[in-house]
Amino acid sequence: MNEPLYKLDKLSKSFISGPETVTVLDRVDLRIEKGQAVAVQGASGCGKSTLLHLLGTLDDPTSGRISFCGRDLSTFSPVQKAGLRRTEIGFIFQFHHLLPEFNTLENVAMPAIISGENRKKAHEAAREALAQVGLEHKARQNVTTLSGGESQRAAVARAILPRPGVLLADEPTGNLDETKGREVGDLLLYLNNELGMTLVVVTHNLELASRMSINYELKSGGMYELK
Repeated sequence: MNEPLYKLDKLSKSFISGPETVTVLDRVDLRIEKGQAVAVQGASGCGKSTLLHLLGTLDDPTSGRISFCGRDLSTFSPVQKAGLRRTEIGFIFQFHHLLPEFNTLENVAMPAIISGENRKKAHEAAREALAQVGLEHKARQNVTTLSGGESQRAAVARAILPRPGVLLADEPTGNLDETKGREVGDLLLYLNNELGMTLVVVTHNLELASRMSINYELKSGGMYELK
């Protein structure tokens, strides 16, 4: 049997809140296969974003284990985790976090430039990424002039710049109206279906969740598959 992209074994995450310990993930077992499109639903504050942070190596579990392509993430050094995030994992957030002093192309290329990539090569890769999301005609436009949907597509282009194997999306349509939200959903599913990128999407958007290949609800620290 092929190794899954992610394998969670008895994964738990707790936080100290004053005199109390709050457990948001409680001994979760989960497999995410390569190429799947996974939605995670649940009430606000239930731990959905925490789960993405753990999958993205931005945080460490309290107990249990996360494996990525068969590799135990607890054995990775901070430098190795940063390398994994730079090359294998793309992040998309509710807020696009574009830098207003730069144009669209420069924003998309920025992670590669910060990583030491040659500026010309970074810009070439950024143009390709913008073409993938249908935004190449906005490359030289200042990001402050982009619409909400265009800004989110630019953020998606930035996330896919290194051609990661997985996209972790935290409420990617949360700031968009229904039409623009569906366009972003279409884009994410295109990246999944046509480019083979695995999707893990945290969302309150039931329509978006229904389009994913598998749905989970995070509730009382446990993950439950929705049929």
